[in-house]
Amino acid sequence: MRTPIIAGNWKMNKTAVEAVAFAGAIRDDLNQIAGVDIVFCPPFIAIPGVAEAVQGSKIGVGAQNMYFAESGAFTGEIAPDMLTPFCQYVILGHSERRAYFGETDDGVNKKIKAALAHNIMPIVCVGESLTQNEAGETQSFVSGQVQAAFDGLTADQAAQCIIAYEPIWAIGTGKSATVEQAGGIIKTAVRDAIAASFGEGTAQKLRIQYGGSVKPHNIADYMSHPDIDGALVGGASLKPAFVELVKNAV
Repeated sequence: MRTPIIAGNWKMNKTAVEAVAFAGAIRDDLNQIAGVDIVFCPPFIAIPGVAEAVQGSKIGVGAQNMYFAESGAFTGEIAPDMLTPFCQYVILGHSERRAYFGETDDGVNKKIKAALAHNIMPIVCVGESLTQNEAGETQSFVSGQVQAAFDGLTADQAAQCIIAYEPIWAIGTGKSATVEQAGGIIKTAVRDAIAASFGEGTAQKLRIQYGGSVKPHNIADYMSHPDIDGALVGGASLKPAFVELVKNAV
């Protein structure tokens, strides 16, 4: 039985003061919810404060990105060991990073290896555009992203990762894939791709989230699918109703 995981990607929202106050305001309610892993992913500047605010609770902390180098002349980047005192997770390859900042499959692959080397659990994002979806390219494109991201990993390393399937056309648009659409792609393009590379056992261990306009009213439907193990939540994770969303997930 895979423990579901709900991660809130706060993106470029909330100042450090606002993030700490919000985390503190909902931590106790979230901490009472059994049977689910919960992660806050605030902006870099808020990570230490949020980590302190949730200390002693079941809530984990994740970064929204990370560079693969240990140190060096990489202005504006964050090295793995800068995160390890505060973070247990890191989001890698988010579609916004790929679209706006030139992230590549090769770069995501390097970041995954660096995160695992520092005992940080990667949340690896994959997903297709509306054009690709309408052209019937979803299956080949998403499975290709999975294969590229996990290239060179061992089965044990792959099992330590989380994959978030986020159809780009459903992020922040109010649109969402149906349970059948999301679960079908997660099974055939994501879990089966992992099985092909690392075996069915690894594929069954690995947790796969859905992301894309997930709300308190629809999370239970997604969680009813046997191949959906949680959600990567954007806008809905910035509000107190995130507590309701997590409750509805379990």
